[in-house]
Amino acid sequence: METRVPNRLAGYDYSQQGVYFLTVCTKDKSPIFWDLSLIDTAVGATCGRPPLSLTGKLVEQELQRLEAIYPCVCLHKATIMPDHIHLLIELLDGRPQVAPTVSRIMQQFKGKISKLAGRPIWQKSYYDHVIRDENDFLTKWNYMENNPAKWLECNRP
Repeated sequence: METRVPNRLAGYDYSQQGVYFLTVCTKDKSPIFWDLSLIDTAVGATCGRPPLSLTGKLVEQELQRLEAIYPCVCLHKATIMPDHIHLLIELLDGRPQVAPTVSRIMQQFKGKISKLAGRPIWQKSYYDHVIRDENDFLTKWNYMENNPAKWLECNRP
């Protein structure tokens, strides 16, 4: 039996104010968020961003609603890749006592997308990284900014 290694920072309070880099993968790493059949024709027309599949569009729509659902959350950046998404989210200061944790936000987000897609689409957990300073933030931002082009470069037919 495979033992899962905890991927959360031991002793860290994920309900406290802070910025978090999150990566959430699809079940079995299925490339369901991009319309891969249109990549060659789309690169120039979409400034290097491949067209999203219907499931990718569901993810994009829910990401756009995240701040309305959680007024105590700021979505700084989101990148939708073929088989995963990256998020830079901030839990804001002055949150109410019952404000959700990062884990709760991700659980509800993943559940909503799976419900809209009509099937489970996510891996069980997600990767998180607590942003420590401005340089750390910019490093993750640049990684997210360049990831689609890098993926396309490495996966050209």
